[in-house]
Amino acid sequence: MKTESIHYQADGLDMIGHLAWDETATGPRPGVLVFPEAFGLGEHAKSRAERIAKELGYVALGCDLHGGQALLTSLEQVMSALQPLRTEPAKVRARTVNALTALTARKEVDAGRIAAIGFCFGGTMSYELALTGADIKAAIGFHSGLAVTSPGDAGQIKGKVLTLLGADDPGIPPEQRAAFIKMLGDAGVDWQMTLYGGVVHSFTNPHADKVGRPEFARYDAKADARSWKQMVDLFGEVFG
Repeated sequence: MKTESIHYQADGLDMIGHLAWDETATGPRPGVLVFPEAFGLGEHAKSRAERIAKELGYVALGCDLHGGQALLTSLEQVMSALQPLRTEPAKVRARTVNALTALTARKEVDAGRIAAIGFCFGGTMSYELALTGADIKAAIGFHSGLAVTSPGDAGQIKGKVLTLLGADDPGIPPEQRAAFIKMLGDAGVDWQMTLYGGVVHSFTNPHADKVGRPEFARYDAKADARSWKQMVDLFGEVFG
């Protein structure tokens, strides 16, 4: 497996993505965008991109969120940085669509077989990309918020949607889940949602416990493994 930093522009920012692929493979292969948690592109998303490349043989791009591969260090910084991305569709779309363009420009990638995954706010970004009508086969969110900027564009979604949530995640209440399901159902989207009982936020991140708020964010090895398998199964279905 090889990794490389790749540079692209988005929303007036210099983005630095983390690309991972099997350099011994020949011919174009599926590509996967990996959008990180709200703090930015750190080791969690990078390691997941590398795992996709190593285990599945795809080309995976860990996507920058804040520009310059910056990592925010406080919730106050995160809330300030995310506010425009939650309310201005053009800003969040630039950061997703331009990442897609950077990935599909690679000769190793089959541009007809692309998916997007994301963790926390990164999962929301995978849904935002799908809402643009981008030609992606799947949009997958792990413990991701379900409030999107343009729910009226759900009819443009071309791929399948998979949502993987902790049933007890206090940040994603039942009414938000219901509104998301209605949006997708009304638009005729092929969707799935899995709730993991007794699980809260950030269940895929082994470092979540460092937050010191187990009632809100806590790693769960079983939910992590089960959700990863569901993602792999959907990839097998949509990539053929």
